[in-house]
Amino acid sequence: MIEQQRILATSIPGPASQAMQARKTAAVSAGVSTGLPVYVVEGSGGIVRDVDGNQLIDFGSGIAVTTVGNGNQRVIDAVTAQITAFTHTCFMVTPYDSYVEVCEKLNALTPGDHEKRSALFNSGAEAVENAVKIARHATGRPAVVAFDHGYHGRTNLTMGLTAKNMPYKHRFGPFAGELYRVPMAYPYRWPGGAQACAEQALRTVTDQIHAQVGEDNTAAVIIEPIQGEGGFIVPPEGFLPGLADWCREHGILLIADEVQSGFCRTGDWFACDHEGVVPDLLTAAKGIAGGMPLAAVTGRADLMDAVHAGGLGGTYGGNPVACAAALAAIETMEQDDLRSRARAIGDILTDRLGRLAEKYDEIGDVRGRGAMIAMELVTDPDTKEPAAALTSAVNKGCHERGLITLTCGTYGNVFRFLPPLSISDELLHEGMDVLEESFTAAVG
Repeated sequence: MIEQQRILATSIPGPASQAMQARKTAAVSAGVSTGLPVYVVEGSGGIVRDVDGNQLIDFGSGIAVTTVGNGNQRVIDAVTAQITAFTHTCFMVTPYDSYVEVCEKLNALTPGDHEKRSALFNSGAEAVENAVKIARHATGRPAVVAFDHGYHGRTNLTMGLTAKNMPYKHRFGPFAGELYRVPMAYPYRWPGGAQACAEQALRTVTDQIHAQVGEDNTAAVIIEPIQGEGGFIVPPEGFLPGLADWCREHGILLIADEVQSGFCRTGDWFACDHEGVVPDLLTAAKGIAGGMPLAAVTGRADLMDAVHAGGLGGTYGGNPVACAAALAAIETMEQDDLRSRARAIGDILTDRLGRLAEKYDEIGDVRGRGAMIAMELVTDPDTKEPAAALTSAVNKGCHERGLITLTCGTYGNVFRFLPPLSISDELLHEGMDVLEESFTAAVG
């Protein structure tokens, strides 16, 4: 295991990383961008080491993927054992028990005590695509409703569901049809104010679906219980339960996209658990398998079983190595009580960010739950004009000082904090010190 210490051996990026970046530019499509071009050789806990010997504090977890930490020993042992046995057969040809065991775990851990089924895939976007397929097939209805600021993937269908044009949708259309968008319950920016947001947003959403789509035409409403790329937007209490009730009343399926918010990230197994919301279908990926590519759709048995044999699947879906990693990652979450750890991390982050917000009006909002926390930066607290340039400057300063940070938001003005749940309190505080130093330098 790497010593859990930030080390700046060179400038960041260092000369070896810069040389690698030149090779990347010559070999890799320019469409595949790199936020922080330091080339990693090792990682564990809350630290990643690059080719120049720099050790950076990780506040990103590969975008919420390495929830149990890079180099988790349970995951390493499980993957090693599985690779030694066999690497692939295709579950649809000759199956294996680890696929079944992952599905059993998902059926038990996801919200609700009803009978469930699961199917495994490779990525979050693929899971969303299949959830839409299942919803349309089971209901016989065509329309799917998504939300402003939502992000659901980079495939054609999921780009259509995703709200943000650049860089995800620009000049990639036309997109799949029968996809509709409604306003998100965004307390910080809701025109009627945060206190009125839940009631007003629910009324606006349901009125728009009624008028523009029609309940009888709507197969599903898909929502991230806490939006990810859109800015870690947390809907106000009561909005999600109200939406779930309305969908149930009209025979519309509620799809919870928990790709980023699932697997202990918010302090619960899934973000839906916070208000006891039970979706009809749930998509999962990212933190599910300790860094291995795996995704899933879990849902009501009657819906999942409505699809004809052969209608779901894929060559690599539920690969045995990824399944072994998932079982080890879930065991780690259970044995190490990572739900509690996420809540403790959230307490530290919100306390530090809250104190920073008291000093700087540019921090318009601090929000999130568990170890999924964000701060939104503005040029003016009254107008709430997004401060994208400041966000970029602070992010650059963090990188130069050895802290991996991520930005997000429809307007490019939100910091999202997604540290691995294996990170120590000491590294958390040191990372926040780096953030504060970078923020102060950028504000001037």
